[in-house]
Amino acid sequence: MTAYRARLTEMDIRRLVKATDEDERAEATHKLCRNMDRIVLDDIERDAAQKILRMLADDSAELVRRAMAVTLKASTLIPNDVARKLAADLDSIALPIITSSPAFSDEDLIEIVRAGSAVRQVAVATRPRVPRDVAAVLAEEGCEQSVRALAANDNADISEAALSVVVDRFAQSQEVLTAVAYRQVLPLHVTERLIALASETVREHLVSRHAVAPETAIRLAQYARERATVDLVDQAAASADLSVFMAQLNSRKALNASLLLRGLARGHMAIIEHGLAELAQTPHQRAWLMVHDAGPLGLKAIYDRAGLPPRLFQAFRVGVDTWRALTAEGGAVSTEEFRQRMLERFLTQRPNVQRDDLAYLMERLDQPTLPAVAVNAA
Repeated sequence: MTAYRARLTEMDIRRLVKATDEDERAEATHKLCRNMDRIVLDDIERDAAQKILRMLADDSAELVRRAMAVTLKASTLIPNDVARKLAADLDSIALPIITSSPAFSDEDLIEIVRAGSAVRQVAVATRPRVPRDVAAVLAEEGCEQSVRALAANDNADISEAALSVVVDRFAQSQEVLTAVAYRQVLPLHVTERLIALASETVREHLVSRHAVAPETAIRLAQYARERATVDLVDQAAASADLSVFMAQLNSRKALNASLLLRGLARGHMAIIEHGLAELAQTPHQRAWLMVHDAGPLGLKAIYDRAGLPPRLFQAFRVGVDTWRALTAEGGAVSTEEFRQRMLERFLTQRPNVQRDDLAYLMERLDQPTLPAVAVNAA
């Protein structure tokens, strides 16, 4: 049988050398490579086979080089120098080798990643085994598609530090976050970060699949929502057309007491005016007059018409009054001092404030601790 295989190989070599048609040479290459890969070779035969492969890698015909790359993509017969040569070839030739060949060193794979080709980065990320150093470079430098493929590859050795880099770089990509979340093993630190960023479905998977207490998931999810509210306030403050911005928020059910109270705490009175106008379906000019009514009725009337929680009205009342007082004094209304004065006035005017209401207000004022005046009141 060995002799028969050897004769077959010699015949294929002669056919390969004599053929002038590219298709015929490619067919001969495929048959030759398949037979060389199947035969058990001693050292001398292996050396001879690899010389043939080097010759094929230099063939001018793309079909010939591709036939070799596809046929021997996972073979141990291809030497490192041939694998590197093929990896630098056209994508049709390089990708099968990059994806599967065991001939590459970690340094070779890192070099391929850093060359910057997205499809080749993906090829590295989907290999049957991705070493830790290679995974780290992909996490830090790879394109989004390759990082998503890396995260989805449970045979990739991704360190906790590299996973943290992935979450940092692609915190806005639900596809990448989902791929990370569905890995078989996740460090607790990464799991908790994902809970704060991922979708509800992914969050449920993390809680059920990994060791995360439900109360931790709820706390982190709440933090994510609060952070999103702060971001919306900042976007509103920078908006060129607040009426349109508030209408868009309202259509998304994102215009609520929490957002308006945070806007007020930052001294953005225009957010209150336009927000109440939108919720109450009242022209902005009329809303402005009601908000800034020196009497006790205007703000209360538009607040009630906006459908906001009655128990929070006093906080809005104190915020508007504090803003008006500071403005009259020429003081800044977008500073920590303003938030402190607003909370102090709230506690002074409501000495029997409930702890839940106080905690809610403090969160929206971004106050980590109570001011001195609040100790007795709370």
